[in-house]
Amino acid sequence: MDPVEYPINGILDLHHFRPQEVADLVEEYLRTCREEGIGRVRIIHGKGKGVLRRTVHSVLDRTAYVQDYHLASGSSGSWGATIAYLDLSDST
Repeated sequence: MDPVEYPINGILDLHHFRPQEVADLVEEYLRTCREEGIGRVRIIHGKGKGVLRRTVHSVLDRTAYVQDYHLASGSSGSWGATIAYLDLSDST
């Protein structure tokens, strides 16, 4: 398969990807956001059974430049998305 171009705007919607692609995809997306100077990333994993959420949080836990993250709050998305904050120092 040919690679798919995905916009680097700080919002990653995982509904378009297969579960086995998610960990690598999130790692690459975070790295690219950091390189682009995007310090706040919204990762939409959905609610479901929590499998994608756990995968996303596992990636965030092991990524050194992720300063913090939390489930999104408010009426749009709530626990169907996670907000991650990236350390942008020395990202080039």
